[in-house]
Amino acid sequence: MITLKTKEQIEYMNKAGEILAACHKEIAKMIRPGITTQEIDQFAEAFMKKNGATPEQKGYNGYQYATCASVNDVICHGFPGKYALQDGDIVTIDMVVNLNGWLADSAWSYAVGEVTPEAQRLLDVTKTSLYKGIELAVIGNRIGDISHAIQVYAEGEGLSVVREFIGHGIGEKMHEEPQVPHYGPPHRGPRLKEGMVITIEPMLNIGTYRSKLDSDGWTARTQDGSLSAQYEHTIAITADGPVILTAQS
Repeated sequence: MITLKTKEQIEYMNKAGEILAACHKEIAKMIRPGITTQEIDQFAEAFMKKNGATPEQKGYNGYQYATCASVNDVICHGFPGKYALQDGDIVTIDMVVNLNGWLADSAWSYAVGEVTPEAQRLLDVTKTSLYKGIELAVIGNRIGDISHAIQVYAEGEGLSVVREFIGHGIGEKMHEEPQVPHYGPPHRGPRLKEGMVITIEPMLNIGTYRSKLDSDGWTARTQDGSLSAQYEHTIAITADGPVILTAQS
């Protein structure tokens, strides 16, 4: 069942989103060769705590970290650890902030030092695909309109769209209805209504869209070892159009 949020509840989520966005802006300053993904994770958890929030991912189905840190061919759900980022890497930091029981979710991909033109193009196209989807997150459209816009743009740029991992509704729980794929035909799926809050989070790969799972049961990688990137915002559907609750501006 899709739960519609009141304006007051959306404002609670927006407060969580402001903390999350501020955290990403600080992480952007930290990204450099030599820093470990564990250091980034520890910073994010401390930042949330300092702002009266908690990391919703920590403890979720046994997950032990405040963030997911996905490097290079890792699509999503990578474990933070002792790996020191290297010049030319790309890394996606994904986190969910809980502020007084209301959640916000956002992932951002970062270039580490000097990346190849191919990697930079992956980052640019993935970020643009997110905003192509957000443009269609308006009352009266369907989820499939968002999905289709992302797929058409991404594949038109020669990249593939991950199928196995998708966006979702969010509120007091991390994963609510509806599901939000980033591929598929238009004019399908639930119709967007005022008060819906969803994540749009396209994951694009340079090679195949197919993934494989590491033995840890969490880390998803591209089957062919190609680079993957992801950008995600939490979006409220309002009478005035889509409102990004995790905007970094």
